[in-house]
Amino acid sequence: MAGIEAERVRVNLERVREQIGEAVEICAAIKYVDADELPALAEAGVTLVGENRAQDLAAKQKQHRDLFEWDFIGALQSRKVKDVAPRVRLIHSVASESALAQLEKHAAKEILVQVNVAGEEGKVGIAPEELGDFIARCPVPVTGLMTMPPFTEDPEESRPHFARLAVLAAEHDLARLSMGTTQDYEVAAQEGATLVRLGSVLYG
Repeated sequence: MAGIEAERVRVNLERVREQIGEAVEICAAIKYVDADELPALAEAGVTLVGENRAQDLAAKQKQHRDLFEWDFIGALQSRKVKDVAPRVRLIHSVASESALAQLEKHAAKEILVQVNVAGEEGKVGIAPEELGDFIARCPVPVTGLMTMPPFTEDPEESRPHFARLAVLAAEHDLARLSMGTTQDYEVAAQEGATLVRLGSVLYG
């Protein structure tokens, strides 16, 4: 990724905010942002960042932990729970029995359950019909749901998947909905997202 320019990010952040409103949290995805560029994000007004990899989370926090609130937005490997849980306010991606077992030992503040709304073969996520039992077995607070709909060039194709996640959240009395990325965040917000995970739309 080219160097991060604070002013460009500020302008992009303001434009996104105008599109989706103040009520939706913007989580800046920093998987491809070098640690030494993080202060530019803070200067631009970013307050919440999400990292995908446990090792990078630790390294970036070592330098800049106090600049932001931190979420974990990547696939959660059970062996990494102990490294991730104490470092973040929210884990977006809990979706396995092995992760639940590790959360028994290494409690997170709160988590979102990742749901495979579209029923894609081989995709990470709990099946909608298994969601209630999974939440019941979770040893830490579940405050919402997350999904990654099937990849598409057309954001409108993601709408029914976002709508379905919102219904599931309401059925289970969960407030947070982490859905929507750079390609489809506007549709996600229209369907009730409380959190969007954005990268290139902020940095480009």
